[in-house]
Amino acid sequence: MFLSRRNGFGPLDKAVAVLVPLVLIAVGVVVYLATRPGDCAGGLERHDGECVGVTGEVFEANDDIEALVEAVADENARVAKAWSAPKQGETPMPYGRIALMMPFTSDDSSAMTADMIRRALAGAHAAQLRANSSGGPHYQLLMAPDGKDLDEWRPVVDDLEELTDDRQTPLVGVMGLPSSTPETRDAMRALSERRIATVGPVITSADMNAPYFFKTSPNNDLLVDALDQYLKKNKGRGKGFLVFDSRPDDVYSRNLHRLLEKKFGAKYGLRKRSASFLGSTGPVAGIPQRFQSAAQKICVTDSDTVFFAGRDQDLPALVKRLSQEPSCDRDNPVRILKVGIGLEPTLTTDELTAMLRETRTTLVAAASVTPEWWRTKNGAPVGLGGFLSVFEKMRKPYDLGAKPLDDGYAIMYHDAFMLLANAFDRSYSEANEGTDGSTGTPSPVRTPTKDDVYNTLIDASIVDTGESTRCIGCLQGAAGTYGFEKSSDTDQWPVCKPVPVIEHPAAKHRRPGTTYRTFAKTFRHPCP
Repeated sequence: MFLSRRNGFGPLDKAVAVLVPLVLIAVGVVVYLATRPGDCAGGLERHDGECVGVTGEVFEANDDIEALVEAVADENARVAKAWSAPKQGETPMPYGRIALMMPFTSDDSSAMTADMIRRALAGAHAAQLRANSSGGPHYQLLMAPDGKDLDEWRPVVDDLEELTDDRQTPLVGVMGLPSSTPETRDAMRALSERRIATVGPVITSADMNAPYFFKTSPNNDLLVDALDQYLKKNKGRGKGFLVFDSRPDDVYSRNLHRLLEKKFGAKYGLRKRSASFLGSTGPVAGIPQRFQSAAQKICVTDSDTVFFAGRDQDLPALVKRLSQEPSCDRDNPVRILKVGIGLEPTLTTDELTAMLRETRTTLVAAASVTPEWWRTKNGAPVGLGGFLSVFEKMRKPYDLGAKPLDDGYAIMYHDAFMLLANAFDRSYSEANEGTDGSTGTPSPVRTPTKDDVYNTLIDASIVDTGESTRCIGCLQGAAGTYGFEKSSDTDQWPVCKPVPVIEHPAAKHRRPGTTYRTFAKTFRHPCP
């Protein structure tokens, strides 16, 4: 038996009628609070759920870099105070600002891993401390998060452009842009259109070029040339195989794939022997790191020289899959050739190293840095010691891990900061040289513009004197001594940058070969 209501609403209906609007209002408030522009710390703004912009203060980032972010913010405050309110008897210290544009948050598919972010920030802060420990202008390190996938760069570039109008504490330049992606290319071009000198510490894709974009690492073309020099002395059996990342939006992997085929395709039969995989960096497009097919093909073709056109974070999965492949002939040694900034620590763990030894496999990497520089001092650049003296003090306080230098990020981010700081120092000194015979600093002090910094950077070059080569205004960086040329042939890639080739596990009695130097063939005499 069903009872009908005398009116349309019973007590329960009335309660629901009251509660539903309240719930909707509460949800709306939560959504607003989570997405309103002003809820981000440090003056950043929320765009598509991420806090982005430019700040010199503390803001929300990965948990493991909180202490580093605070240290940078403290140093920035000290620099500002030394200018606006110096201690009694001290002269106000002028300063410039260098922006670090990169992700400060991450997840499993981000452009930068959490470890990469920590080491990059540590390297940049080490450079800031070094630059601020000497006379001349000091520096704030502005932090410019552009989203974990590098796709929130537009508001960041707009904020950076506004800073170029400040003539007292100018924006010296921008560093970062850590990954060769379409988003990075767009950001690089936008900064160049605004005539802001920008340095990519770890960019290697050879087609990442713009008039105001400088790179401190060699490009893939140069790194592949270094591998070619290595292979001419270590020929092997000549049976090659190419493993490449199939992501169409990964500029880095596509560029490297093309260059490896061009350089080694015919000689090593790469067009007949290859396999693709889906890399783990980027939006979801299927199951990443599926190497079963590649491992089987490498083994059944008895290939001894495997060229890897992908990112370092995917390589351990290939090594593990090869070690499990039953069709492999373990009597024949295999080498996997890669390029990159250094040796990612996940490639040298005890577990992976044991796999490499058991399967007689060697990783061969053309890189910007090598652990031999700080472990054996063999071939170490003259500028490495100054960096290490500061960086070693940062290891424990900021928990930088057991191998914080091996992937090269800390060193290359240090060099990128020092490149901009040195250019501003030189521009500042020249702008304030005494004129008409006077020796004093003019009053008011002349502050270089962003265009002065660019002109100084582009003139830091290698000169052939006829009897030798000399480096005029070059950077004596932790990763080598190198300069730049105003030439379409070099596109602001480093000239005379050393490119070591690393073997892991290294042979016990291996003799180090001649270190490749970028664009060395341009000169009659060896690089300085």
